[in-house]
Amino acid sequence: MKKKLLIIIPLLVVAIAVGIIIGVAVPKSEWAKDSADTEELYRQNVASVGYENTIETAIPQTELYDMIKAHFDSPLADGKTEKKAIIIGYDGCRADVLKEMQDGKSAVGALLDDGASINLAYCGGVNYPATNTQDTSTAPGWCSILTGVWADKHGITANGITKSLEYKTLLTTLVEDNVIDSSTFITRWKGHFSKKKSTYILEKEYCEENNINVAFNRLENDAASHEFTLNEIKKADCADFIFVIYEPTDSTGHNLGFTINNPEYKKAFQTADQYGYETLNAIKNRETYNTEDWLIIITSDHGGFGTGHGDASIQERMTFIVANKEIDYE
Repeated sequence: MKKKLLIIIPLLVVAIAVGIIIGVAVPKSEWAKDSADTEELYRQNVASVGYENTIETAIPQTELYDMIKAHFDSPLADGKTEKKAIIIGYDGCRADVLKEMQDGKSAVGALLDDGASINLAYCGGVNYPATNTQDTSTAPGWCSILTGVWADKHGITANGITKSLEYKTLLTTLVEDNVIDSSTFITRWKGHFSKKKSTYILEKEYCEENNINVAFNRLENDAASHEFTLNEIKKADCADFIFVIYEPTDSTGHNLGFTINNPEYKKAFQTADQYGYETLNAIKNRETYNTEDWLIIITSDHGGFGTGHGDASIQERMTFIVANKEIDYE
């Protein structure tokens, strides 16, 4: 018996280690594969949010590019002296979890109370149920939003690919074309511009080499990203275009399961949404707020299913766009 145990124990250790390395370990929570997370129930939960459109008429996430560009290109309204814009990104936030917004602590709720629009959008290159043409993942999603094109042009079909300078982001082109004075990118994920094969590393180097006033800021965690964002907004000369990503929903989804039935995932959304709420308040508390024309957008790069994303499911494909003003960009 002792000999058998001596053989079995090392084998178990090796098996567990291999499972962790290749990503097939025992699920980290009961929600890793939620059998109740069906398409039918997903559609019901999405419908309860109150979106102005349907899954079938979802907006391509690339249209956010046109909305922001049109905002800065349009004339100032009476009494306004400067245009500003912010995208508040909830990474990995499913479209159905917005039904869990908290009264008095929700950026989405606050914008809706002020008359904002709320629409379903889609990532992945094409709308559900067609097979996605790019991964429903972080790099392809945000890159499609910031460049206004899909991966067949910008080349970011998945994470871990470096984008060429052929399709630069709005963060760079708006400054380079003298439409705005400055922009800033705030994130905690290394994969954007802090690793050798990160998405925007060439664009970051391009901006630095050509003295283009685009700041690429990577923070250690979401709390630090949030504090950095609030401090940026408090500046009298804050960046004209702010792009900040809050990631509680994505990290919690990967660890514990992307599903509205998971209380930890709902809590992660509420954390991100409270960050967004405090971000909105910081904007409204600016001394120059009444003379500034702000476009405020809350959106997501992708959804999730099980403990992952990247594939073609409806739960991964649907995102959302909440905007404080209607933009005529067609």
